[in-house]
Amino acid sequence: MTDHTRSSPRRRIFIDKQSPKAFHALVQVSEVVRATASEAGLERTTVELINLRVSQLNGCAYCLDAHTRAALRAGESPQRLGILSAWRDTDLFTPSERAALALAEATTDPVDAATRVSAIEATRQVLSEDQISAAIWVAVTINAFNRVSIMSKHPVPPFS
Repeated sequence: MTDHTRSSPRRRIFIDKQSPKAFHALVQVSEVVRATASEAGLERTTVELINLRVSQLNGCAYCLDAHTRAALRAGESPQRLGILSAWRDTDLFTPSERAALALAEATTDPVDAATRVSAIEATRQVLSEDQISAAIWVAVTINAFNRVSIMSKHPVPPFS
């Protein structure tokens, strides 16, 4: 590697554009997951809370922007969005939202088996098995989109 190679700025690679068939497949998965969540009875706002919480944990600015806008369109309040990262410290989230958020966190950082088991068991108290499965799929899917955006360094568009 020459000094020139190390110091020259590299053009970013938008992997969604570089490999459009793979990205299109991911988009198709997300559409099926969104329909699955709806069929299972997960509220659209709950889906967006999962998308946002996972994106917070992963530090994905692009997805945070996109899903904040989607959550607001779905009727979510700015107050709850503003305190989402501290959802455990407030009573502003319903038991089913809290369960879905715990499950999303366990899906995003699955290292601790006890936490995973605990999240699923707590979730069973307020969500059906279909809703649990759908919530996990929402978290899995947004995790994939987060990786695409982070690795592509997708820019956040200006607010309009």
